[in-house]
Amino acid sequence: MSDNTKSICIIVPAYNEEVVIQEFYNRLITVLDKLPGYLWHILFVNDGSEDGTQNVIESLAKVDTRISYIGFSRNFGKEIAMTAGLDYADGDAVIIIDADLQDPPELIVDMVAGWEQGFDSVYATRLSRQGENWLKLFTATQFYRVIQRISKTKIPEDTGDFRLLSRRAVNALKRLREHHRFMKGLFTWIGYPSKSIAYHRDARFAGNTNFRFWRLWNFALEGITSFTIAPLKIATYFGITTALLSFIYGIWIIFKTLAFGDPVQGFPTLIVTNLFLGGLQLVFIGIIGEYLGRVFNESKQRPLYLVQTFHSGNMKLQCDTDK
Repeated sequence: MSDNTKSICIIVPAYNEEVVIQEFYNRLITVLDKLPGYLWHILFVNDGSEDGTQNVIESLAKVDTRISYIGFSRNFGKEIAMTAGLDYADGDAVIIIDADLQDPPELIVDMVAGWEQGFDSVYATRLSRQGENWLKLFTATQFYRVIQRISKTKIPEDTGDFRLLSRRAVNALKRLREHHRFMKGLFTWIGYPSKSIAYHRDARFAGNTNFRFWRLWNFALEGITSFTIAPLKIATYFGITTALLSFIYGIWIIFKTLAFGDPVQGFPTLIVTNLFLGGLQLVFIGIIGEYLGRVFNESKQRPLYLVQTFHSGNMKLQCDTDK
C-alpha cells in the first residue's frame, strides 16, 4: 500500500454474539477482498458480554492483525459501544455494522462507492425487516412518525445504525459527549451531505435479540427527550387550556348560583373532575421528571464508559481506559 492509500475502519458493537461472530467475520472478509484498494481495520467493541464473545474476538485477532478490540468493564449499552468505537477508530472513513448479520456486509461496497462520490454519511434504509413480529414493526413505524413531527432534527425513517461516516463526520460526532445518547439522531444532527441506500434487512443469523419491548420503550424515550422538548410544550399548552376552561367554568358557576341558586348537587362531577385534573398533573410531572433526570445524569459528568481490555492490532491509537 502507498502512503496515499485510504483507510477504512469497521466498528462492530457486540453483546452476547458468541454464536455469530465467526460467520460474520467470514462474510465480512469476503466483502473486503472485493475492495482491495483500501487499508482495512476491524474494531470489535465488546459491550460487557456474558458469554464467550470476548474469547472468539481474541482468537480472531490472533490470526488477523487487522482486528482490534475494546472490552468494556460492564454492559454500557449499544449507543455507548458505538461511541467508543468512534472514539478509537482510525481511518479516513468509518463503517458501523452489527455482528448479528441482519445488516448484510455486502452493502459495504455500495457505501464505499457513495463515500467516494463525496458523501460524508451513507446510511442503509430498510425496505423490509425479516424475523420481526408485527408489534415491533408497528411500534417502530409509529415512533419514527412521531419523532419526525415533533423534532427539528429530521431522522430518516426505517434507518438503523448501519452506515459509513467520513472522517469529518466522525470528528464532529466525537465532540458530542452527552450521556443520554440517541445515535440515530446524532448522526442526523451533525448535517453534512448524506446518501441513502435501500436494502432488505435479514433475520438474525443465530441467537436471540437483546432488545425486548421494555428496552425499546426506554430507547424511544431517549430519542424523544434527547431531540425535542415538545412534551414539555404540550404540557404547558394543555395546562393553559385547562386553566382557561376552568376559569370560564368558575365564572359560569358563580353566575348560576347568584341568578338561580344552587342546591347541593354535582358530587360525582366534582370527584371525576378532581381525579382527571390530578391524573393529568401527575402525567406532566412525570414528563418534567424525565427531563430533570437527564439533567441530573449529565451534571455528574461521569465517563461514558470504562475499558477493561484493549488490543490495538495494526491501529495507531492507544488505549484510554475511561472516556
